[in-house]
Amino acid sequence: MGYVLISPWVVGFLMFTLGPVLASFGLSFFESDMFSYEFVGLKNYGTLFSFDETRSLFWKSLYNTTYYVFLSLPLVIGTGFLIALLLNQNVTGRSLYRVMYYLPSVIPTIASSIVWLYIFQPESGLINWFLSLVGIEGPQWLSDPKTAKLVFVIMSAWGAGGNMLVFLSGLQSIPTELYEAATIDGAGRWRRFRHITLPMISPTLFFVLVTQIIWSFQIFTNVYVMTERGTSVGWPANSTLMYVLYLYQVAFRQYRMGYASALAWVLFIIILLLTVLIFKSSSAWVYYETEVGGARS
Repeated sequence: MGYVLISPWVVGFLMFTLGPVLASFGLSFFESDMFSYEFVGLKNYGTLFSFDETRSLFWKSLYNTTYYVFLSLPLVIGTGFLIALLLNQNVTGRSLYRVMYYLPSVIPTIASSIVWLYIFQPESGLINWFLSLVGIEGPQWLSDPKTAKLVFVIMSAWGAGGNMLVFLSGLQSIPTELYEAATIDGAGRWRRFRHITLPMISPTLFFVLVTQIIWSFQIFTNVYVMTERGTSVGWPANSTLMYVLYLYQVAFRQYRMGYASALAWVLFIIILLLTVLIFKSSSAWVYYETEVGGARS
């Protein structure tokens, strides 16, 4: 009876998740527009890793995405953690502040992208207007390849409210007795933060780091909305051509499904390796209070 009850989920998983995943792996060895198939072996992977940009923009898109991930990670995680620390204090209107900081993370990405597009307008945008008040000439932002990627790094802090809730949950699970004992022993704010808050919040930080890396490598919607120019994306000069955006362009505009499948599997391997690396390193910095035989720190 148990198998009968879970059978809808099993069938759905096999048909809509595992099946397409395996099919995409097989498709990566073919040249296909979904109407014709020609077996080409490892040719798609060879084209993918080619340094000839007339054949493949893989390295360009990977660089753009890596740039975004490693700049946005500390910003979005640090912002979420800082807000959680502030909202964990006993201040008036905490519930209202929590809603205000969380709300941006649930606003549809397309709507928020359009708002940010106006904010970063070189001539009439709010950011350049604020800079002009202090005598600074604002950059061209999305029109300049040197600053275009920074736009999305700055925007990443917009969704810090989701991480804020996770960190807030972790902070509230820390026993207050630890802080009371440390205060009695003469520990100041910094020592309490260093020796109690950080170790106790490290499992939450570990979770947020893994999930944020996975999501950051899949950035797509806001870049697509803000950089599409006719039939091209990643404008200007492919400086914002993120990995998944390139995958989308190859699959659904050029109809090179085999090559797009190879791109998808390389992205899967990259994220998998980074996730394994974080898991392997967790024993050096993640503290588990309930671990038998002593906690790791």
